Amino acid sequence: MNKIKTILIDDEPDGIITLEMMLTKYCKQVEIVAKANDAFEGLENILLHKPDLILLDINMPGKTGIQMLEQLTERNFETIFVTAHSDYILKALKMSAADYLLKPVDEDKLIAAINVAEKRITENREKISLKHVIHNLQSTNSPMEMKLCIPSVKGFIILKLDEIIYCEAERNYTIFHIINMPAITVAKTLGDYDSLLEHSFFQRIHKSFLINLNHVKEYHKGEGGTIIMTNGKEVEVSRRKKEEFLEKIKSIYKV
Repeated sequence: MNKIKTILIDDEPDGIITLEMMLTKYCKQVEIVAKANDAFEGLENILLHKPDLILLDINMPGKTGIQMLEQLTERNFETIFVTAHSDYILKALKMSAADYLLKPVDEDKLIAAINVAEKRITENREKISLKHVIHNLQSTNSPMEMKLCIPSVKGFIILKLDEIIYCEAERNYTIFHIINMPAITVAKTLGDYDSLLEHSFFQRIHKSFLINLNHVKEYHKGEGGTIIMTNGKEVEVSRRKKEEFLEKIKSIYKV
């Protein structure tokens, strides 16, 4: 069996030592061909060794891991991001469906991430483009600029958040209603997407609806009230979500 040519890039020497020990012990399919303590050295090693996989720290002095990736015209390798930082970064990675490890690295999660990478490499599957990961990581201060990777029957679809009008619960599934596209049903709960999109302009206004506040066209008063979305759909606001919704609208539009 061919080994997975792997490069470790982390500005913390202890981080590289730990990863190397864990990979050597638990991931026999991995061959570490190079190690680098900064993005400049990492870039040189990628160009020299042409790896199958890199384990990349995001926040490094001088040049971040993301800035390093941007310099590569070709990225013919899998990437597992390693980070010790912010919730926003983690959400950006999750939304891009990218693999990541949170420091300190857990051995079971490392093994699982390596197995996923190995499957992608072995099957030569179409990779989720790193440009979407980079885009999200650069947009962590502008949530509506982020993109969401959602699975589809044929593979996956990358959507800008502002293209999503609202999400609707259907048992353990979520139906995405999107601008100028047919609805897409995904085998995840609405609660999963509520958690993932909580720092953006999305608002849970009912147990069955998670709406994009940028697509609210009208609000009609009532016990909870009714919202008319930009696609003409009327969605109900639950009584207990009404005040939260109105306060959010007031804060956005300075009503």
